[in-house]
Amino acid sequence: MSIPDFVLELRKHVGTAPLWLAGATAVIRHPDRERILLVRRSDNGWWTPVTGIIDPGEHPAHTAVREAREEAAVDIRVDRLASLGVSRMVTYANGDRAQYIDHTFACTYLGGEPHPADGENTDARWFAIDDLPDMSPHMLARIEAGLADEERARLATTTEGTRAEGAAVEDTTAEGAAAG
Repeated sequence: MSIPDFVLELRKHVGTAPLWLAGATAVIRHPDRERILLVRRSDNGWWTPVTGIIDPGEHPAHTAVREAREEAAVDIRVDRLASLGVSRMVTYANGDRAQYIDHTFACTYLGGEPHPADGENTDARWFAIDDLPDMSPHMLARIEAGLADEERARLATTTEGTRAEGAAVEDTTAEGAAAG
């Protein structure tokens, strides 16, 4: 995984202490609406949607577009914010710790031949929505949100491994709003 320069600069001051970082996930749907683009991470071998850290001053939707180009060599259109969620605390092999607020976007593929373009991934390919490879439940939840035909973004209330575990959070999904 390529570490952004601003994170490297922060690490000079805080060492491996936990950082709170903003990230973006691009759930990229093929125009046939039957497939999504996934990349295989070089650091752990897992299949995921395109993800990345938001640079200072960068709009989260622009991060999704930039990361799709950098990681998979494809052009996309961001259609909507699908969900906003918080990751568990992540400890990397070098001891660095970080927790992420993730902006998941529903995106449409516009062009480009998918391939691993920046060394962060070993593969990039289309998968049928009903035949996805094994991946973490958190990534599956992001994909589900990105594929849902909902006007409002989901507030992902799963806070596994955070101090807010069990905290009351308003359900802002379309179903929750209708039930409330």
